[in-house]
Amino acid sequence: MSVFQISILGVAAVLLAVQLSGVRPEYGVYLSVACGVLIFAWSLDRVQAVIEMIGEFVSAAGMDSAYLTIILKITGIAYLTEFSAEICRDAGYGAIAGQIQIFAKLTILAVSTPILMALLELIQTFG
Repeated sequence: MSVFQISILGVAAVLLAVQLSGVRPEYGVYLSVACGVLIFAWSLDRVQAVIEMIGEFVSAAGMDSAYLTIILKITGIAYLTEFSAEICRDAGYGAIAGQIQIFAKLTILAVSTPILMALLELIQTFG
């Protein structure tokens, strides 16, 4: 799907959610989640193409593929967190959204530890 089609889908879902919120507020949240999942599913093809391209760059540069795996995990955590937190905010639960984001930041820090250690080792070789 093109960006135009996805944009139209998003705007249509928002307009419909606003209309439904007057009748049953929870329907707006359900519609928002469904629309978000649909858009995410359509974007997976593009994500797969980007991952393949990055993999080719890593191979050409002779880098350790473990670093690519870590970067992809971090990116996945960030996207999933943003998606989840925005759904919580749309439903009116900003505190839960904030807690999801804090947990994700700590998880990213934990996952990125091997990269930080490699960077520290590289810095020590210069000194």
